[in-house]
Amino acid sequence: MVTIKEIARQAGFSPATVSRLLNGDPTFSVKEETRRKIFEVSARLGYDVQEKHGMPALRDIAVLDALSSNEELQNAYFAELRDTLLATANQRNVTLTFHTDIERLIADADQYDGFIAIGPEIQPHESLERLHDVLPHGVFIDVNPAPNLFDSVQPDLAQTMLDAITEARGRGMERIGFIGGSGHMMGTYQYPEDTRTMAYRNWCERLGLDITGIFFVGGRTSVETGRELGRRVVTELGTTREQLPDCFIVSADPITVGVLQEFTQAGIVVPRDVELISVNNQSIARYTSPPLTTYAIDLKAMANTALLQLMESVSYGGETRRHTFLTTKLVVRGSFTPAGK
Repeated sequence: MVTIKEIARQAGFSPATVSRLLNGDPTFSVKEETRRKIFEVSARLGYDVQEKHGMPALRDIAVLDALSSNEELQNAYFAELRDTLLATANQRNVTLTFHTDIERLIADADQYDGFIAIGPEIQPHESLERLHDVLPHGVFIDVNPAPNLFDSVQPDLAQTMLDAITEARGRGMERIGFIGGSGHMMGTYQYPEDTRTMAYRNWCERLGLDITGIFFVGGRTSVETGRELGRRVVTELGTTREQLPDCFIVSADPITVGVLQEFTQAGIVVPRDVELISVNNQSIARYTSPPLTTYAIDLKAMANTALLQLMESVSYGGETRRHTFLTTKLVVRGSFTPAGK
């Protein structure tokens, strides 16, 4: 059983502060950051914040489930996220109703306390504005298409890129290449570079790393994009250890799978000729040859955090939108070995 003392220890506040907040002491006032931190730790540990704090429990939540139909591995990531969200909601006795069409969700908005959105498909901003008019409480997981309208929970991919570069430099590597997809939406703006691409370029510039000729970007997150970019690497750089960089950071496991296929066909042996660091830790990462060293995104933590943020949004309202970033963790397999392993 989770105790107030354990929540206080992990949150970094006194048991008295935690107890008074979670038990709804009407005379007790704390900073919003303190409140959010205690609620987050309580939810992660499985403490029933809703009932014990007296906040209205979420019962009916819509899920805007916008999966693409043309990329199996990319869909597999969001399908796993969907299953994790469903399991997490079941533990909290929250009913989820899935919608694939934003217009249908807008029409049925009065049936729900709020919504959570998953999936890579881009929604028209005009539709998101109309959704906000009828269902203002919403959280996007993994993406952030409307930062001024809805909350979001995302993996901290900018930090992941710095972590990956740091791991490579810890091995004495200086030629650290990048392979990745392009483009993402933020509000009404289309960015030509993916978040990971932007972060990689920024950190390499700040760290004085030369990426000339070892930077390959373009296309959606897919195996086919990985194959196309892998062919470019072979054509432009060659196939020997002397011609290739020390390692490539690859933006997502589906792309890495395609890169591995092209490298194998061209006679490039990973990790002998070049090492690879990937992102996502999808199931396929265990079964490639070699198995992928990749940064794991904690889907359970994202689902928990999204539900908690939605609960707080419904309970407290307000115009301030919150965007939470969660760290990732390196899972070491065969495509890259950190120093000391």
